[in-house]
Amino acid sequence: MRVVLDPNVIISAAIARGAPRQVFDHWLEGEAYELVVSAALVAEVAEVLSRPHIRRLVSPAEAIRLIEVLERLATSCEDPASVVAYTPDPDDDYLIALALAAEAEVIVSGDAHLAAYAGAGPRVLTPRDFLELLESQGDDRR
Repeated sequence: MRVVLDPNVIISAAIARGAPRQVFDHWLEGEAYELVVSAALVAEVAEVLSRPHIRRLVSPAEAIRLIEVLERLATSCEDPASVVAYTPDPDDDYLIALALAAEAEVIVSGDAHLAAYAGAGPRVLTPRDFLELLESQGDDRR
């Protein structure tokens, strides 16, 4: 299953334990899903990790490692050439455009604007809902 993680989910995974970290750890384990990123998505993660209030929680070395892992292990897709207004928040539209271009099945986000997306293409699930989906698929494989 191809999945796009909202940069906020990736940042949350770097900062604390909880559902976002579990979602990210499932990807790192390599069997649960294929993570799709783009240059814009990785750049957003890097920019947020460089903010002073985040640097108190994630060291520069940890931030560099996280970016390297994303660039090395995730499936990289071209940033969409054009982005349609899918949500009330233009900053979220590129995630839907990326997911559509990459033929991702799911976007994992806690963002209310993304959660309200009901168009064709990927489902938008919270980290907790995505974990439940992964668990149900694990049960199906047994």
